[in-house]
Amino acid sequence: MTVNTLVKKRLLIAWLALSLMTLGYLAMDHSADRAGALRPSVAVTIGAVLIAAAKMRIIFREFMEVRHAPAWLGRLTDLCVLLLVASLLGSYFIGRAAG
Repeated sequence: MTVNTLVKKRLLIAWLALSLMTLGYLAMDHSADRAGALRPSVAVTIGAVLIAAAKMRIIFREFMEVRHAPAWLGRLTDLCVLLLVASLLGSYFIGRAAG
């Protein structure tokens, strides 16, 4: 196998993983009451944020090629993902407590 073939195979696997995560979220997001009105769900919200974080990390690593970058850049992008998750979930739970 050539290097180009390995890269294409790796990107195809990353794309499939992203697609499966999206389909998994869509399957998870069927939270409606009997009248058909949407209702908030803590589990769905946390799941959506975690799926988005995993997708963001895959995109950083595979499509933005951070895995070939210096180690400090990989750690910095991981820190970015963690800060985003913490701020999204933090603001969600603060909003739930205030409302």
